[in-house]
Amino acid sequence: MITRVPAVNVSESENNYHVELAAPGLKKEDFKLNLERNQLSISVEISSAQQDNQKNYSKREYSYSSFVRSFTLPDSADLGQVEASYTDGILRIDIAKREEAKAVRRQIETK
Repeated sequence: MITRVPAVNVSESENNYHVELAAPGLKKEDFKLNLERNQLSISVEISSAQQDNQKNYSKREYSYSSFVRSFTLPDSADLGQVEASYTDGILRIDIAKREEAKAVRRQIETK
């Protein structure tokens, strides 16, 4: 059996780090997010009792019964400000940057 792990996009904006995990067909209650030191772990474990046993499948390939994805967050991440949401099959996690890590931008006047 091939283990399938959802694809992840990781990006950065001026004030936040962003993690997007594609996991359609789940509910927000299926996700377990843990933050230990600077390690973010995203896991899902669905027991066979939760799966659809009403249908008689001849082949079933798209089923995430369980997975774990872990990410090491940079020191500039503010671990006290992490928000997660699940919409349209995408789990979105936003991690704020510490104030001192935010990009300093200013216009420099040419004389």
